[in-house]
Amino acid sequence: MPSVALSLSDSRAWLERVWSGIADRGRDYADVPSTGLPPLDRARRLAESLLSERGEASGAAVARELHESLVQLAGEDRIAFLRFLADGFGPDPERLRRAAEEWMAEPSPEAAARLAEAAEPPRQELLRRMNMAPGGTAALVRMREDLTGLTRGEPALGVLDADLRHLFASWFNRGFLELRRIDWQTPAAVLEKLIRYEAVHEIQGWEDLRRRLDADRRCFAFFHPALPGEPLIFVEVALVQGLATAVQPLLARDAPPADPAGADTAIFYSISNCQEGLRGISFGNFLIKQVVEELKAELPQLATFATLSPVPGFRRWLEREMASPPEEGLFRPEEAALLTATAGTEDAAAAIRTLAEGAWWEEEAKREALRGPLLRLAAAYLTRPAAGKPGIDPVARFHLGNGARLERVNWLGNTSARGMRESFGVMVNYLYDREQIEANHERFVHSGHVARSAAVEALLQTPKAAAAAPSRSALARLLGGEEKAGGKPG
Repeated sequence: MPSVALSLSDSRAWLERVWSGIADRGRDYADVPSTGLPPLDRARRLAESLLSERGEASGAAVARELHESLVQLAGEDRIAFLRFLADGFGPDPERLRRAAEEWMAEPSPEAAARLAEAAEPPRQELLRRMNMAPGGTAALVRMREDLTGLTRGEPALGVLDADLRHLFASWFNRGFLELRRIDWQTPAAVLEKLIRYEAVHEIQGWEDLRRRLDADRRCFAFFHPALPGEPLIFVEVALVQGLATAVQPLLARDAPPADPAGADTAIFYSISNCQEGLRGISFGNFLIKQVVEELKAELPQLATFATLSPVPGFRRWLEREMASPPEEGLFRPEEAALLTATAGTEDAAAAIRTLAEGAWWEEEAKREALRGPLLRLAAAYLTRPAAGKPGIDPVARFHLGNGARLERVNWLGNTSARGMRESFGVMVNYLYDREQIEANHERFVHSGHVARSAAVEALLQTPKAAAAAPSRSALARLLGGEEKAGGKPG
């Protein structure tokens, strides 16, 4: 009889059917409370029953009943059940105290193991058993998604969130993930999810998506067998010649596709996490490195692997700096004067807000006047040592932490409303040099050092003695306007 190779998703579907059959047969042996109870009370009773079950079949049956009951909970009842999980299934204080005292008296490996066992809350075992039900993993991911909007207002729910994150880190580790290339032949249900989940550069319908999957583009996603058809994270890649400096040409729907055989550079221009319930579970590092290997195997001529990335925290950081005494040496006097003059206001923080919303970049004089200051300030923002510095740019933290090098800061790389609002249009290239990735990663993690190119270093050079700020009349001439009455430029 010939053997049949099953994909991870096929294997999971087969396993789900088997497990569902086991749950069906186990219901006769399970302690399932009456359906006549109020929904919240029944869900609580099912959770307690699930933790006390010993049989696998009966446990699967109770877990399925519990998930079905949770679907019926909404609003305050659902929040009350989450509080019940957070409050009612902690470690036994007396057992934990004895284990801690034993370890302090004799810190042996055996005592440490007993302490670890005593410290683990029964809540984690309950969550493991909830995962036994058909569709249990997806239900728990949705549960954590619910939690993300609640923990800030209810810190007590944080223990439940921490337990779910701890378990997900094991259940979604790299060994369980499947990398798939997404193309126009991928099932429509998955393609629809790409449109919905794209978080960096919105996909404007099917024609836009089709262009992003054309011959000179690639898209890869990680999938997990417990969530068939649900991408966890995906990356979009443009195959081009040389480093791309602006994203609008990459997103142009009317541009004819180029021959990928002529490309020498792979540009990662969008990375989107898809499951809010898996926030904090790292997939991107593995994804980028594996995609680099996939592309290198398919197109051996590719020599450069880099990103074209946004700088989402730049404007907010600059606004904070302008509103308070800035870091020593951050601003040159003429730069601050240019920012306020271009915005037409004396207030520095207000100037940043005005520039973030205005169309100044369409005027050549203003565009050229601000190019130097904003590029240098962006480079300063991105290269501050990470150690001990709050508010590092999240995209920078991701790529620098993965071992990339800050290669280039690009002027007006994204002139969309979002790009101008977040970073005055500035975008950057992070270079993934396979020979330097590990060394860059280690230095960033241990000292906060930001690996950067000579071009970025050149942007950072500031004279020890800054030149005097230009006069208002000089600024007015520079910006192409006339000085208004009262000395305020237009």
